[in-house]
Amino acid sequence: MKISLFNIVICASVGLQLISCKQQTPQAVIDQYHRNGELDGSVLVVKNNKTVYDSALGFSNIEKGLKTDKNTSFYIASLSKSFTAAAVIQLQEKGLLDYDDKASHYVELPEYAKDVSIRQLLNHTSGIKDYESLLSGKKALTNQDVIGWLKSLKKLEFASGSQFEYSNSGYIILSQIIQNISQKSYKEYITEHIIAPLQMNHTYVYDSSTVIENKALGYNQHKKPDDYSILTTGDGGIYSTPGDLYQYDQALRNFTLINKANTALMYTPAVLTNGETSNYGFGWYIENTGSGKVVSHTGGLNGFRALFWRDLQHNSCIIALTNQGDAFPLHDFLKDMKKAIQEN
Repeated sequence: MKISLFNIVICASVGLQLISCKQQTPQAVIDQYHRNGELDGSVLVVKNNKTVYDSALGFSNIEKGLKTDKNTSFYIASLSKSFTAAAVIQLQEKGLLDYDDKASHYVELPEYAKDVSIRQLLNHTSGIKDYESLLSGKKALTNQDVIGWLKSLKKLEFASGSQFEYSNSGYIILSQIIQNISQKSYKEYITEHIIAPLQMNHTYVYDSSTVIENKALGYNQHKKPDDYSILTTGDGGIYSTPGDLYQYDQALRNFTLINKANTALMYTPAVLTNGETSNYGFGWYIENTGSGKVVSHTGGLNGFRALFWRDLQHNSCIIALTNQGDAFPLHDFLKDMKKAIQEN
């Protein structure tokens, strides 16, 4: 059978493309997103307990020409929820609360929410309305603003425990419970019981008095300022770095912060009243794969996007923090990165 020169060239080209695809390393994926103008920020990738990428890209402050480095702190948005969940678990381990306690036992709530449990707040089955689409555009928004708004409502969105519906409001209530039980501010509690013990030296619970010297400012996809501007805690409110979040990851794996039984519970999906399960535990989305359990969370507000993906079986994780907001195709990036670390 004769083979033309054209066919040889085509086959060679396809072969090179296939080799190129197979050799798509984590660094190559990250570099491509950066070149495309989709990723400025800081990324840490660990595979089987070995760091395969740890670097920063772009600028933390475009106007001043300040480059991002590995110690630049980014707003992590909803990744903060796992810190809130860990704090609640710590209080349970000290015998200061029970997951099935009514939240209204610890914080004043409207009558319609008086039977909502702490467990239902943790796993987003409470039925308490999410404030974000209505209030998050208000600068300097506080927890008390959100709770005041909740008191103006008349009912739950659905019967508690019957559905999963993500609620930032629920995690604000958890923040208030942490404060009322510990007699410390949320900032003080998280700093003293999580951040300081783990020496997360570039992680901060943010309030109006917080000074972060090496802080990323937020920008939109056109590189125009779009910085973080609200003051809620529990649902968000934390700045961190990939390196610090990896220390947190390791502490959770090693049961440094919470015990083994509670760690397993944290990664257990909620069971709804109809017997079905959600894909969310205490502060983490949960996925059971063929090779083991994966937990993850994403976050985003204003010019910030955050990703924290953890393969529990293989001690692997992908942590990406960006201050380029809606330019970052977070889910596409995660898909490409998972493929890269599986193939290399």
